[in-house]
Amino acid sequence: MSYQALYRKFRPTNFDDVKGQDHIVTTLRNQIKAGRVGHAYLFCGTRGTGKTSVAKIVARAVNCENPVNGSPCNECPTCKSILAGTSMNVIEIDAASNNGVDNIREIREEVAYRPTEGNYKVYIIDEVHMLSAGAFNALLKTLEEPPSYVIFILATTEAHKIPVTILSRCQRYDFHRITNDTIAARLSDLLQQEGVEAEERAVQYVAKAGDGSMRDALSLLDQCIAFYLGQKLTYDNVLDVLGAVDTEVFSRMLREILNGNAGGVMKILGEIVTAGRELTQFVSDFTWYLRNLLMVKTSDDPEAVVDMSSENLKLLIEESGMIDEDTLMRYIRVLSELSGQIRFATQKRVLVEVAMIKLCRPQMETNLDSLLDRIRVLERKIEEAPTQVYVPQPGQQAAAVQKKKPEPVYAAPEDLQRIVSEWPAIAGQTRGILHEVLKTARPSYDGSTGENVLYVLLPANDLISRSRENNEEDIKQLQSIIQRRTGKTAEIRLIAGDDQKAGNLAALTVDEALQNIHMNIDVEE
Repeated sequence: MSYQALYRKFRPTNFDDVKGQDHIVTTLRNQIKAGRVGHAYLFCGTRGTGKTSVAKIVARAVNCENPVNGSPCNECPTCKSILAGTSMNVIEIDAASNNGVDNIREIREEVAYRPTEGNYKVYIIDEVHMLSAGAFNALLKTLEEPPSYVIFILATTEAHKIPVTILSRCQRYDFHRITNDTIAARLSDLLQQEGVEAEERAVQYVAKAGDGSMRDALSLLDQCIAFYLGQKLTYDNVLDVLGAVDTEVFSRMLREILNGNAGGVMKILGEIVTAGRELTQFVSDFTWYLRNLLMVKTSDDPEAVVDMSSENLKLLIEESGMIDEDTLMRYIRVLSELSGQIRFATQKRVLVEVAMIKLCRPQMETNLDSLLDRIRVLERKIEEAPTQVYVPQPGQQAAAVQKKKPEPVYAAPEDLQRIVSEWPAIAGQTRGILHEVLKTARPSYDGSTGENVLYVLLPANDLISRSRENNEEDIKQLQSIIQRRTGKTAEIRLIAGDDQKAGNLAALTVDEALQNIHMNIDVEE
């Protein structure tokens, strides 16, 4: 017997086999068990989510001689003939190639004849949105009042193209995209049945690449198995077959982009090309990586909005503190524009290289988000640059000497050091005016007393900043974020730079905080 593709070999044959569509399966099963079957159904949803498979199960279930809990037995002569495609009672029509008025007129003539066996004649019209306007009109009357023994099941990926007159005559069921975990569980089960050994990480990646479609995931898995026939399917094998890039590469590239290191980005891109990865897939995956980063940065519960391993999620949370939302959205915009261009380009590598340089060099663009990114780069350079003052010496020209900060009398409490070590991430999770104000604010403590109070020093010459002094809502928002991220409670005071108290404050930078955090380490002698 010739080889059969996995998605055909393992097509669901009863309602229990349908994965990820419980809301539809339960309703249809109950209708069939109660004998309340409708005369017209519309199955909507993206490709590969089970529309046609469920339609065929319904067609067998309503005609089955020995139904089991609403599902077909698949053993009786009627079920077997429908499965073999020889039954005259189940008619499948592809509306993409049979979309004319004459095709629908033939259906109208055929419905006058009762089924030769079983209880119902079932018409499954796939891609029904492809029917012409005349064909839809010809179908209207039959669809509204068909004979009692006729059932229409219409399937489409584009429900918005269906006339309202048709929609109103059908029971509509929307098939959801199948979750990655559901697809991965199904793939693992099928691999076990096929006797193929595979890494869990590899299965998870194939499930993700299926993008909510069980059929697409099975086709990709089939491709991977064929390429490494007889071998264990590893994560690296899957990346090789699909031309994809490992998540770790995206992390490295993002850090080089944030540092403005175009040379480092080009080096990583060269490694990707040399490894034979598909650039179109790389752009798509990198865009999705940045999307996940944006979700983590803007959500109070990252695990609820990002579907990935705890290890990768931890890395994303760390990186979310390195970048602001405006910069992230600029990166996503540039890559989205690239994704639309690269599909038809002959020089894909050149387009990708130009886009990567744009990310590193915001001055190449004049958009508002590019301007904000340029400001971010300038602020970082100013922070990193040493402050110099000129001190004239007798008989000599003024010499540039490094200005030293006055040493505080007391060191900052360890709780404050812990809080300030996560300050970029804490400030990045704030909302509204506070988020903008904290971009130029400085976490400090009282160096003269060493008290355990976090002072947030706001710019003195900024009217908006001055209006936020000791704002109770802002303080509560900060305290909530600090408690959630560090497990520490903090007394916080927001003060402007010209406040009398500001003269005693000593700055505590993130680097200093990280250096000052003490860890108890037991050393064996």
